[in-house]
Amino acid sequence: MKQTLIVATSRLIKLVANITKVISYPFHWVLPKMRFTLPEQAAPLLKDGKVGPIPRIIWQTNFTNRVTLPVYLNYLFNRLMAPRFEYRFMITEARRKFIGEYYPEILPHYERLQIGAAQADFWRLLVLHKHGGVYLDIDAHQIWPLSRVLGDHQELYVTTRKGELSNYFIASAPGNPNLARLIERVVENIQENNKSNVFEITGPGVFIEALNLNNIPTVSYRHAVHQGSFTNEHFQYIDKPEGKWTRQQVSTRVLSDAENPKQT
Repeated sequence: MKQTLIVATSRLIKLVANITKVISYPFHWVLPKMRFTLPEQAAPLLKDGKVGPIPRIIWQTNFTNRVTLPVYLNYLFNRLMAPRFEYRFMITEARRKFIGEYYPEILPHYERLQIGAAQADFWRLLVLHKHGGVYLDIDAHQIWPLSRVLGDHQELYVTTRKGELSNYFIASAPGNPNLARLIERVVENIQENNKSNVFEITGPGVFIEALNLNNIPTVSYRHAVHQGSFTNEHFQYIDKPEGKWTRQQVSTRVLSDAENPKQT
């Protein structure tokens, strides 16, 4: 019964989200330069309620904090679905500063990543390992109250339509040994430099390879979080001509040479 309700709710959310996405085309046609600012930090909307093992923090990142209307509506919706969670956001420069401060031994490996999405992949593991909380991709949105999805879990991972692990939603208490294992695997991939795409070097491929589905708590995307209902590639990368990582890696190597790191 509960799962049926969640699915029905998710369909309603998707319908409303897609309507706002359609409306956003004429909005940005009339106001092509209009952007909305995502806050670096925002306090919870509500402050009471039960606190579980996973800290009440939502983490997000993007190449800029100045975003289009659909991305901003996606952010607002997530805030409403998790009113007791603090919100924290980092742009490219802030991610590097964080890693330099808390994981200086990893910074040289991180700096070899030449595509922003790969850097974001690596950063999300490190920030959750250090502080804990919930990571959401910039186009991901909840379909059920976040506190109810998390329950009393120490960690929680999302599975895709294919039943595989992904990394657009990760929830964890700080100091998680599984996150440490994923971090170690990403470092190994960078050092070995025998893979050529973001998915395998830093992305979901690392989760699929390093974690056993039978040994970790997971939730289907159908019952927790969806992607792309409010926004799409056009609205996400409207100010980034090189576009999504899938396009970037065609012309840009994911990894630089070890002795000549390049920033993006």
